[in-house]
Amino acid sequence: MKITTPTVNAPCWVELGTSDPEAARTLYRELFGWRAESDPREEVDGYTRFFVGDAPVAAISPISSPKQRTAWLVCFASEDADATAAAVATAGGKVLKEPTDLRDDGRFAVLADPSDAVFTIWQANAFKGAGLLNEPGSLGWVELATRDTAGAKEFYSRVFGWSVTVSEMYTQWGLAGDDFGGMLDMAEQFPPDVPPYWMPYFAVADVDLTAERAAGLGATVMLPPTDVPGGPRLAVFHDAQGARFGIHTAGAEG
Repeated sequence: MKITTPTVNAPCWVELGTSDPEAARTLYRELFGWRAESDPREEVDGYTRFFVGDAPVAAISPISSPKQRTAWLVCFASEDADATAAAVATAGGKVLKEPTDLRDDGRFAVLADPSDAVFTIWQANAFKGAGLLNEPGSLGWVELATRDTAGAKEFYSRVFGWSVTVSEMYTQWGLAGDDFGGMLDMAEQFPPDVPPYWMPYFAVADVDLTAERAAGLGATVMLPPTDVPGGPRLAVFHDAQGARFGIHTAGAEG
């Protein structure tokens, strides 16, 4: 990820909604060396932020409804959450949760693209988002898995103004020449019941060592450590509750 601070229309935060917050806190804390701080207020229902040093890097919260799947949510920075939500609806996406103020931290909305890949947006106030990007233990890349790559290119370019760089192997998203994510064509390599989704990759110092540790902590290896031609070394997992996430070598740009 070339973007190293929260930037409008780029990834600014990741948050895990999970059916087992305690198990998730243990896994990710031990895997990435995160320091956890849980919010004691009843109205936030056990919301926990993770830190690398003093920098916030991610959060975990219990799933809030029976229909919600355990999954990592990727959040994109917005100057105006209401305007972005309206743009999503106009472009054929869905507003799953209308823009809402979260105390004095900021304003957010939960949205989905036309293929139902869910993401969130964040209009920052007191809380700016991730304090660290593409350093060990922090968000380093985001990836959309979809069966409608043509529709995704049109939708996200229209809503966020992203650039689209297409190669034989992969499609990358960017802003003003700074790439921050990519797109995977689900095609026939995914079972038909797996819906489109956004997934975070966390930067690590050693992919192989972290992959070994993840397996020992109960994560399932979906893609073992692999060198991407012209890209970083990476691996992909899902945790015991089914949330998908990846890791890649810190500082390696897509």
